[in-house]
Amino acid sequence: MAVVSMKQLLDSGVHFGHQTRRWNPKMKRFIFTERNGIYIIDLQQTLGYIDNAYEFVKQTVAHGGSILFVGTKRQAQEVVAEQATRVGMPYVNQRWLGGMLTNFQTVFKRLERLKELEDLEQTGALVSLSKKEQLVLSREKGKLERSLGGIRDMKKVPSAVWIVDTKKEHIAVGEARKLNIPVVAILDTNCDPDEVDYKIPGNDDAIRSITVLTRVIADAVAEGLMARSAAQADAGRSEAAEPAVGAGEPLADWERELLTGGAAAPAAD
Repeated sequence: MAVVSMKQLLDSGVHFGHQTRRWNPKMKRFIFTERNGIYIIDLQQTLGYIDNAYEFVKQTVAHGGSILFVGTKRQAQEVVAEQATRVGMPYVNQRWLGGMLTNFQTVFKRLERLKELEDLEQTGALVSLSKKEQLVLSREKGKLERSLGGIRDMKKVPSAVWIVDTKKEHIAVGEARKLNIPVVAILDTNCDPDEVDYKIPGNDDAIRSITVLTRVIADAVAEGLMARSAAQADAGRSEAAEPAVGAGEPLADWERELLTGGAAAPAAD
């Protein structure tokens, strides 16, 4: 059974590319036709590429990997956070900070600082400080939450990244490629397909298109988590299942809920 239908793609406007004057000639093979100065993407190809990307993500997660969801443009921010959170994966939906992947050691130290500030707040230790000191620490915590909140539980670089708009997220794409981390991404008609390992030709600007495609990737993650749990159960190790982004730890509460409550949401509205 297809993970998403042609009708769902059409209804979500996945087939609408950019204006013909804004395109990358390397995308020519993914273009079906041109209408009123806008390129129309070949959705028959898109369906096939979706299946390939879905299988890759599912297998990656089933074998213990994690997927980092990246989408900082306004249209992508909400759905990226929502879908990544649904399946317990890290995400970046605010500004990408240079070195998030290539200098993860430094980023990890900032994550530890964020958790330290959260602990101070939760234990009431801040009460003993002056109002000025409390304000400084509160601002520091807020800044860290905005920039790193989506990856706060990420303990190592991801196994793969899901990118919405490779042109806008070119720094993230470059870092992933430098570290040989597979890139799964929406390819609009102005993108460079050579930068992406698992391509999904489609509209990376419309909210509905971004939503349906990001939801498909999240569904693949959910199916991978279930396959991982089933394999470990068959091996008699169900109680030692890994979390989505760590290793060698028990299944998290959200994963148990996912596995017992009804797997993944539908692939589209």
